[in-house]
Amino acid sequence: MTKDELSIGILGTGLVGTALAEILLERGFLVHVWNRTAEKLRDLVEKGAVAEKTPARVGDACDRVFISVMTTGIVAELCEGRDGLLAAETPPRHILDTTTGDPDETIALAERLSRRGVGFLDATISGSSRQIRNREGLYMIGGDREAFTDCEDLLREVTADYEYLGPSGSGSKAKLASNIILGLNRLVLAEGLVFAERMGLDLARFLGVLKRSPAYSAAMDVKGEKMITGDFTPQSRILQHHKDLTIVRKYASRAGQDLPLTDIHLEIMEAAIAAGEGDKDTCVVIEELRRRRNRLTTAPQPPTMLA
Repeated sequence: MTKDELSIGILGTGLVGTALAEILLERGFLVHVWNRTAEKLRDLVEKGAVAEKTPARVGDACDRVFISVMTTGIVAELCEGRDGLLAAETPPRHILDTTTGDPDETIALAERLSRRGVGFLDATISGSSRQIRNREGLYMIGGDREAFTDCEDLLREVTADYEYLGPSGSGSKAKLASNIILGLNRLVLAEGLVFAERMGLDLARFLGVLKRSPAYSAAMDVKGEKMITGDFTPQSRILQHHKDLTIVRKYASRAGQDLPLTDIHLEIMEAAIAAGEGDKDTCVVIEELRRRRNRLTTAPQPPTMLA
């Protein structure tokens, strides 16, 4: 293997970027990492990663770079801005963007990078950071087919499951659509658990029953116990999912598509953010539903109608 094949860059070491870095380090890669807050690199450096001062330095060291940040605007800045990847003496050949971003912005960025000889894949991931860390995340890939082929060996290192969906933007579009369903599965689980709790059921036992019932969803495996135990340590954050659904609503409005359940979900997440829970795990929606139960039970009851 050449140095290029062994050296992989990662820009952004939040939940997803950190999980990717840890996988690659374990699998024998030399990982070059950058984060806007350099202090957040300390744990990865202790595990063997090389901290770089700028994205350009990552680009100089690595032929393939993952980007895991909040928005497509930030991705563009890290690629094209001052000290960005394109400022490297020899820019990377391929960029894999795991950001859940804006499809139109993703397509435009991919076209600009292509003119500079850089392949860009929107390599979005369905799964929590824990699932990603365990190589259980599903990667949904959009971009040039040749770029995908060149990076397929790297994808096999970080996951057991991936799918090439078509041209640039396809991965972003698939992630947005899947996030609608994923988020609503979480929300309906939380509502069902709150109702069961109110009825006096043992939640741990009830969750076990749910997993064997036709009501089963993967959300029960990933978020059920966290909801029951009140473990809101983030594997995916409320603020991030709220951002994703805001993009969803933008494209739904453009297409003339009503998304009534997503609107309810957004309103519940906005209430959780207002309660100071934006950086907590997405399963914290159960707390907002509990608060609504409390408001309902303490509200004045309407007078009884006499026959």
